[in-house]
Amino acid sequence: MKTEVMTGGQAMARQLVLEGITDLFGIPGVQLDWATDGLHDVQDKLKFWVPRHEQTASYMADGYARSSGKIGACMVVPGPGMLNAMAGLATAWACNSPVLAIVGQIPSAAIGKGYGMLHEIQDQSQTLGTVTKWHALARSPQDVPLLIREAVKQLHSGRPRPVAVEIPPDILSASAEVALLQAPEHEDIKMAPDSGAIESAAKLLEGARFPVIYAGGGTLAANATAELERVADKLQAPVVMSDYGRGVLSDRHPLALNSLGGRAVFPHADVVLVVGSRFADSGAPVPAWPQDKVKFIYMNADPNSWAPPRLPTLALQCDAKLGLAALGDALSGGKSSRAAEVKKVREWCEVQLREVQPQYDWTQSLRRAIPEDGILVQDLTQVCYYSRAFFPLYRPRTSITPGHQGTLGYSYPTALGVAAANPGRAVVCASGDGGFGYGLADLATAAKYKLGVVALVFNDRRFTNIRNAHKAAFGRSTAFELTNPDFGKLADAFGVRTAMIKTPADLDKVLPEAIASGEPWLIDAQVGEMGDPWHLVRMRPGPPMGGGHHTAPPNPLGEA
Repeated sequence: MKTEVMTGGQAMARQLVLEGITDLFGIPGVQLDWATDGLHDVQDKLKFWVPRHEQTASYMADGYARSSGKIGACMVVPGPGMLNAMAGLATAWACNSPVLAIVGQIPSAAIGKGYGMLHEIQDQSQTLGTVTKWHALARSPQDVPLLIREAVKQLHSGRPRPVAVEIPPDILSASAEVALLQAPEHEDIKMAPDSGAIESAAKLLEGARFPVIYAGGGTLAANATAELERVADKLQAPVVMSDYGRGVLSDRHPLALNSLGGRAVFPHADVVLVVGSRFADSGAPVPAWPQDKVKFIYMNADPNSWAPPRLPTLALQCDAKLGLAALGDALSGGKSSRAAEVKKVREWCEVQLREVQPQYDWTQSLRRAIPEDGILVQDLTQVCYYSRAFFPLYRPRTSITPGHQGTLGYSYPTALGVAAANPGRAVVCASGDGGFGYGLADLATAAKYKLGVVALVFNDRRFTNIRNAHKAAFGRSTAFELTNPDFGKLADAFGVRTAMIKTPADLDKVLPEAIASGEPWLIDAQVGEMGDPWHLVRMRPGPPMGGGHHTAPPNPLGEA
C-alpha cells in the first residue's frame, strides 16, 4: 500500500474526496484549523459550505442526504459545537439519514482528564454515541483515512443512520507516512432476506382475503419504490404510507392511500405487511393500529422495529429493497383489481380533508405551484401538521419532515442543504414564525451561496400548537406569544427577495414567481385562526385536541 507524508488534516480531506463526498457543511474553529487547511488543498473537488451555526451544518447535511440519497457530511468543533450539531444528528437518526459527522476533540493527551481545556465536555464520545450508529476516535494520522473509510462502509450497510469520526487537533496537525484508501466501486452491503421467510410471507399474503401494505420511511430510504409497486400490484393490496414514507408510491397510483385512508382499510385487513416502519404511534409506545385478529408481517433491517408491544406473526430482517424484490418474485399475482374500492376510500378522504380550512386551501396552493420534482420541507406548524400527511406527492424524496424527532425549527437550515444537493430544482420551506425564528440568521447563508430556497412563513405571532394544547388540557394557555421582526425588512437586510401575503389566492400569484426566479425568497403569510386537523392527522381515531370529527369511513370490501 503506497504511503505519503501528509498531515492528519490533509489525510481527512483527501480521504473524503476518495469516498466521493463533494460537499461538506461546517463551522471552522481552532481545533479544526488543520482540517480546514487540508480542505484548501482539495477545494476543486470538495466544497466547504460555512453556515452561521453548527446546528445548521448538521441540518444541511441531513437535508442534503435525504433529498439526494447521497452521504451528507458535516464538520464541527468539539464541546458546544458538537452539542449544537446534535439536534440535526438526532433528526437524521430518526429519519434514516446517511450523515457523516467529522467532530473535533480536545488534545489527545487531555481526553478524559478533566483539565478544563477549551470546549472540553465530559465523555464527549459517549454523548456523540447517542445520536450515531457507529463512531470512533482517531489516535494517529494513519487512523484518519482508515476510520473515514470504515464510517462510509457503515453508512452503506444496515439501517442508514448517522456515523461520526472524532479527530483531536494534535492528530490533525501531525505529519506522518499515511496510506489513503480507494473506496470500492460498489459498496452497498445490504442484508438479503431469508428465502424460507420470503416463501412463508408470500404464502400468508396470497392466502389473505384482504391484505394491506403499510410503508414507512425505511422503504423510502431504501429506494424501494419499484419493488413496492410490484408487490402491491401483484397482491392488489392497498398501500397505506406513513407520514414519513409518503412519496415512496405516487399518490396517483390506484392503490396508494395516506394515513387517513388507513382508517378505512385496516379494520378489514386479515394480513398486514409492514415495510420499513416502526408501526407505532409517536405519542405513545403502542402499535399504530390494533393487532387483534390480524396477522402482521414485518420487514425491516432493524429488529427493534417489531419488538414488543408489537406482535409479529412473521418477521424478516432485511433491506426493504431486497426484501420486496424477493417477495415480488415469490408472488404469483393475478389478483382481481381493487382500484375501484380504493378509489371510494380516496373520495371519502377528500371530503374529510376539504373541511379543514384554511389548511386545505394552503396545501392545494402549494401543490399547484411546486413542480412534481420540487421538494417541500415542512416544519411543525398548523399547515404542515396537515400537509405532511395530506400534501399530494408524486415522486420519492420530495417531502422532507423531521420524522418522530419533531425538531422545531429544523426546516429552513435543512432546506438549504436540500437546495445545495439539488441545484435547479424548486425547494420550498414551509414553517411557522416560531420555527423560522430558530434559523433566520441563515438567510445570510442562502444569500451568500445563492441558494434558491423559498421560505414560506405562516406568521400568527404565537406558538399556536402549544397554545391549542394548553387550552385543551387546562382551559388556559401560557408562554405562547411571540415578538417577531418585520420579516420584509429582515429579508431586505440580507439581500433576500420578499413578499407579504394573506390568502392562498395571494400565494398562487407569488409562489410561482419566487420559484421561477431561482433566488432565495421570504414570503410572510399573515394568518389567523385555523381549523383543528388532529382528528384526521392521527393514524387512528381518537379524542381531538381541539374539536373536529370525521364521518365513518367506507367499507372497502363493499359489505354492510
